Formats: sequence, C-alpha cells, structure tokens
Amino acid sequence: MAEVVSTNQFRNGMHIELDGQTWRIVEFQHVKPGKGGAFVRTKLKSLGAGSVVDKTFRAGEKFPRVRTEQKNMQYLYDSGDEVVFMDEATYEQLSIPHADIEDELPFMQPSSVVQVMFVGGNPSGVDLPSSVVLEVTETEPGIKGDTVSNVTKPATLETGAVVQVPLFVNVGDKIKVDPREKRYIQRAYSPAVRPGCASRPRRRCRTPDSPSPRRAAAARTRACTRRTSPDPSRPP
Repeated sequence: MAEVVSTNQFRNGMHIELDGQTWRIVEFQHVKPGKGGAFVRTKLKSLGAGSVVDKTFRAGEKFPRVRTEQKNMQYLYDSGDEVVFMDEATYEQLSIPHADIEDELPFMQPSSVVQVMFVGGNPSGVDLPSSVVLEVTETEPGIKGDTVSNVTKPATLETGAVVQVPLFVNVGDKIKVDPREKRYIQRAYSPAVRPGCASRPRRRCRTPDSPSPRRAAAARTRACTRRTSPDPSRPP
C-alpha cells in the first residue's frame, strides 16, 4: 500500500503523485482566511514534462507520496544550463538541469556535499540540510550596540543568496541560515570561541568542562600537601 501524506506534512522537495504524474513540491504556503476553511497554496514541478504549475488544496487533503532515493554527492560547478555533481565513492559525474535546482543553488558552495534525490533511478533535485553557515559579503554597516532583532536589512552572502538579517550583522560575519525557508537563524560562532569571549582577551572564559577557580585551587593545595607530607613507611 502506497504511503499517503496530507498537506499538513508538505515540505519543499517532497514528491507526490497527482493525476497519474509525479510532482515535486517547489514551495507551499498554508493560508487561514478570516472566513471559510484553511487551504494550501503550492507550486509543483512535473518530473515528466518539467512544467511548473500553481495548485491550491484544501487543508488536510491527502496524496500518495513518491519515495525518493538519496545519495551524498559533491557539488562541482554550475555551467549555466546544467549543474554538475560527482559521486565521491565512484567519481562518476552527473548533471541536473539548472532550472530544476535554481532555488537551492544560492545556498550551495562549490565542493560542498549535498544529498541528490533520485526518482526511478533519475536525479530529480537536491535536498539541502536544515541550516548552512555562510559569510556575509555585502550589507549596510551595523550600528554598534544595536541588538534589536525584529528590524532587518538585506545581506548578500558569499554564494550570492540574499537574506534579511538583523541590523547588528556586518560584512565578514558568518551566519547560520535556513536554505529551505531562505531565512536568517543566528550568527555562527566557532566551537572553540564562545560568544563574548573574543571581546575580553584578558579574561579566561570558562567552558562547561573547565573546573571552577575554587576547585582548581583546592586541587593544587592537595597536590602540594602530598608532595610535602612525610612518607610514614620510610624510617626517619
């Protein structure tokens, strides 16, 4: 029995069967009007014809889901008409039409590894992770001390993608973004440096695994006592 999904389970990149054809969900939007029942606006791409259509469904409407196979592949380059990937295990290369993944490309870096989806043995698109870290290459200067996050400005990332970011984000910052919803999540920090530590170079920042100063001092005292205490097994 084929798996069935409702509109409440839709997500970008999912494949469903409609009117005897396989369609990929390019984007969707849940709408709750003031009057009447809720519905879902979608943009679907036909894997057979390659056409893109707009469809509206009732909230909760169900469809047969088309399962896809996924394989990790390295993104090599975009030739303009096609995007080339390489299987890291076999070094085989394959191409996907640029138009099929034009929404995902702005969040993909050359040489990065992505999941390529296959339907019936043929590549149908890519499935990006829930978040990626990219550097800001162009945006208006941030205002020092402005930490308001509900006011935004456009920022261009190193891959060419443009997202809305808070006012305190500056050129050179690395930020975490959701490539599926094309939105800013937070500033990204190196695991070795916690937020705020870089601004206080003279003060050592504790990590969750580092002992407290009181415990460290007690440990040094015990070590010193062991070195200076006489050994009772030795004759005087």
